[in-house]
Amino acid sequence: MIQRHQRIVFWCLIACIVGMTALLVVERQRGRDRVSRLADQTPLDAPTGPTESVTLEFANDNDGSLHPGKRDIALPIDETSRARALIDHLITQYAQPGSAHPLPPNSAVNEVFLLPLPVVGYEPSNTPSALHPDRKATTLVGSKDPNALKPKTVGGELAVVDLRSSFADGHPSGVEVESLTLLSIVGTLHANLPQIEQVRFLVDGMPRETLAGHADLTRIYPARDLSDATPATDEGSH
Repeated sequence: MIQRHQRIVFWCLIACIVGMTALLVVERQRGRDRVSRLADQTPLDAPTGPTESVTLEFANDNDGSLHPGKRDIALPIDETSRARALIDHLITQYAQPGSAHPLPPNSAVNEVFLLPLPVVGYEPSNTPSALHPDRKATTLVGSKDPNALKPKTVGGELAVVDLRSSFADGHPSGVEVESLTLLSIVGTLHANLPQIEQVRFLVDGMPRETLAGHADLTRIYPARDLSDATPATDEGSH
């Protein structure tokens, strides 16, 4: 006959086995989730080829500043893919432990589109046309509106950054933290792709008023050196 203490030990062993099995199942699922998140946030590296030195414009929540940092990474050849990869690398850095601008470990960008800034039209000049001397030549003109999309240099482009809604919805809320994220993206694009003169943000392909309740996504951001800019001095926040 089985003694009472033996039955207790037996059922304790069964409970331990069941508990360990449940723990293994939970940890296995957590491991899969971590791998999935890492795969989702992995930057769009070039499949082959040497690395190159790039400049990422890092945000610091402690003093509300931006500062450049060098990284050696592999980038695709296509310029739109390079722009997306640069942003992905930047956001990946923010997801690392100890980041001065901590963000959730989610991929931030659906796509980046580079569009040539349009010329408004033509106006006649006093110079005869070389092909038709009896006609006046014309010159390209831009809009006189200071906020119009006109290039400052030949080949100037507008970058349309399509953010993922999961990134925007999970972004920390606050004027400074949101503005720092946008300005660091703008500064990073400007530092590595100088033909980008202006940056526009969408979320899942649609206009959105703010990133996470504060930083303005309806405006077009001028692409320039933002190392000395702070959310307090740079416009674009509510």
